[in-house]
Amino acid sequence: MSFGWQSVIYILIGVIGGAIIGFFVAKKVMERQLKKNPPITRGMIRAMYMQMGRKPSEAQIDAAMNAMKRGR
Repeated sequence: MSFGWQSVIYILIGVIGGAIIGFFVAKKVMERQLKKNPPITRGMIRAMYMQMGRKPSEAQIDAAMNAMKRGR
């Protein structure tokens, strides 16, 4: 009977260990991606409008930020 309990314990240790390792690997990958592709800020949107020759209002910047959050 002890063989069955040992198997269950080994499986639980493997699942918990895999979850911990997976968490840290996913965290590292996300940090690397955010470093390569930083999120767009209000200043970046303002600079984009200025490059197009327009002075953006705060409402236009808010609308652009909301559109970026929605994924359009």
